[in-house]
Amino acid sequence: MRIALLSYSTKPRGGVVHTLYLAEALAAAGAEVIVWSLARGGDEGFFRAVDPRVRVSLVPFPDQPGEGVGARILRSIAVLRDAFDGSRYDIVHAQDCISANAAGRCIRTVHHLDHFTTPELAACHERAIVEPYAQVCVSTAVAGELLAGWGLKATVIPNGVDAARFTAAASGDPAATARRDRWRRQLGRYLLTVGGIEPRKGSLDLLDAYAHLRSRDGALALVVAGGETLFDYRDYRAAWDERAGQLGVEPVVLGTVADAELPSLVAGAEVFAFPSAKEGFGLAPLEALAAGVPLVVSDLPVFHEIFGDAATYATGPAALAEALRTPDRTRIELGRKVADSYTWSAAAAAHLELYSRLG
Repeated sequence: MRIALLSYSTKPRGGVVHTLYLAEALAAAGAEVIVWSLARGGDEGFFRAVDPRVRVSLVPFPDQPGEGVGARILRSIAVLRDAFDGSRYDIVHAQDCISANAAGRCIRTVHHLDHFTTPELAACHERAIVEPYAQVCVSTAVAGELLAGWGLKATVIPNGVDAARFTAAASGDPAATARRDRWRRQLGRYLLTVGGIEPRKGSLDLLDAYAHLRSRDGALALVVAGGETLFDYRDYRAAWDERAGQLGVEPVVLGTVADAELPSLVAGAEVFAFPSAKEGFGLAPLEALAAGVPLVVSDLPVFHEIFGDAATYATGPAALAEALRTPDRTRIELGRKVADSYTWSAAAAAHLELYSRLG
């Protein structure tokens, strides 16, 4: 079976992480897999090395200074569509709205549902839901939204997580200990979130919660990692910076962290916060659970579905602050078991079964 997986970027974002791990697991199961993506900003490869059993086809997509979000979306679709020929594959599987608009006849994974105000984005989002001939969702929560909003019945296939990599980063191995200690020397004791500063990630709520925490524990740092995105959140970031100034706090914003360094950063944290207003799954929190880090998340149905009793649930700054102040370490072993239960091999097997049925 010849499978094309399409993504919109080479940068570290949840959907891109999903695409690469799924491609590698499919290839390990014997499929011929080619990953197509736009190579943004002059990238010559993905943010991490890819298993050589997976072929990679990158389409150059240079930045255009001053280009707005809507124009960038339309150009992204056009450039990928012009380069890709779906007739060469048994299965074409798009992982986001840009690649679904570019791919032609395809399967689409809906990682989460958004509500866009930019006309081009809203149209891209709608077409990418209704035009594919089959839909996959990474959680029953998102599948329920798809059924309620569009009457579409999706196949639910949860993500996997590379749990072993994060468990190893938390181990007593001297090299792993040294890598965690480097982060702790740089950052001190820290509360970590991964995903950047944007409305969907609940960044302002976390900032307010951190201000509550600082009043009781002045030595604890708030560290924000990640945040690579196609969208323009400059206004939200400006509001976040202004709010930090009003609160008298100085979070550490690392931006994108090298893939090789991320596990030790996660494993070195005292607690991991993920107060999202909307999510489809939650890969970063599962990585924290694999590393044995207490997890506090917003009280969303999807998080209960994925994490069960392994997480502490809190919504709003006051509740977040209280949960983060006294992280529940009694759930650490349960958290590791939960993380271990989500494997990419299982995800690949479920995808192959779906492909066979649809083929």
